Amino acid sequence: MTDMSDSLPPAREYAGAAEALAWTIDNVAPDALPADIGHVCVIGGGQMGCGIATALLDAGLQVTLMETETANLERAAARIRANWANRVRRGQMSEAEVDERMERLSGVTDLASAPPSQLFIEAVWENMALKKQIFARLAEIAPAGAVLATNSSTLDIDAIAAVTNRPEDVIGLHFFSPAHVMRLLEVVRGEKTSGRCLATALDLARALNKVPVVVGVCFGFVGNRIFAARDQQASVMLLEGASPAQIDDAMTQFGFPMGPFVLQDMSGGIELTWRLRQETGETDAIGDALYAAGRLGQRAGKGYYCYEPGNRAPLSDPEVDAIIARIRDRAGIEPRALTQQEIIDRMILPMINEAARILDEGIAQRASDIDVVWNTGYGWPLDKGGITWFADSMGLPMVVRRLRDLESRHGGHFTPAPLLERLADRGARLTELPQVRR
Repeated sequence: MTDMSDSLPPAREYAGAAEALAWTIDNVAPDALPADIGHVCVIGGGQMGCGIATALLDAGLQVTLMETETANLERAAARIRANWANRVRRGQMSEAEVDERMERLSGVTDLASAPPSQLFIEAVWENMALKKQIFARLAEIAPAGAVLATNSSTLDIDAIAAVTNRPEDVIGLHFFSPAHVMRLLEVVRGEKTSGRCLATALDLARALNKVPVVVGVCFGFVGNRIFAARDQQASVMLLEGASPAQIDDAMTQFGFPMGPFVLQDMSGGIELTWRLRQETGETDAIGDALYAAGRLGQRAGKGYYCYEPGNRAPLSDPEVDAIIARIRDRAGIEPRALTQQEIIDRMILPMINEAARILDEGIAQRASDIDVVWNTGYGWPLDKGGITWFADSMGLPMVVRRLRDLESRHGGHFTPAPLLERLADRGARLTELPQVRR
């Protein structure tokens, strides 16, 4: 067996090459031409919809925002204008430039009133019934050949497409918040998504100066599927005796800009994941208890941490400790001390494992695409190349051994993915191209 980890390219060099490679898409007809997009209709004027609209306006496009009430449209317009406030303060934009962008924004309260468009982007709550209702309506009123895109971060694109009579026009455009700032665009190709639809998505990504990564359909796609595998262990370790601050500190020591609990508080993740569990029927004892207590994150002044007015610095909160202790006692768990290395292993190794499963299932086209998703959308430290680059740098035999050790102590969540074992046996790498699978 040959260990190939010593022949890896430098981490940052690899990360840059991976971004360039992400634009190369398999199974697209070379003559697939994008739709000519000058106008986009965005459905939903919440934080995500407003961020998407801001990015589109920055790119010089005409945008119509659809909301249910005039008051909601007014609030959305104010939020969009506010998205440029920092740039104006720093001298990067003028008020005249903001006004020019706002002149290209219009609003409607009924989709039938929207001007003809070749691209519709739905950005409502992560609720399958609501999304299906919107797409059934879009299939009726959108011009022939228009691209019908959902900003869903987890849901089945094929199930959404199935309620239309034109599934070839349906695609996932998963923007990352704030959508006018974050570079990543996860482009979700459904079973029947046409080459023209995909070409349009890539053309849009280029116009918005985004980095597109084309992925397949599964729950959570690439980014959030790996995110869920990581954060499942975060919740388990809270019950075992770790504190939110201890886990967050371990992740920042590894190189992330913030840990999972600070991130949830900042992004509204407590409410978002609670809503998602209502869709799936799953439960999370700690997350559900925090939601019930109104601890929704920074905006509420309390989440996994508490926050002083006007200050985003997280402060440990005895109320959270008490909530976790009650749940731990009911479950009959005796708390223990966890080391920083154990926390890192139990957070990072499941990410590698899930990445290998995603590759084996063909959800990602190549290992480096997974790395681009996490490098540009989730703050993976660039000095560690990417999830799969980091696994290769450890050596896959070592990854498998450490997963087996964790499996023996903590169960099937750590069972090594078959692809990892196959590649480890061959002395091969995840980042080899073409991908070695069978």
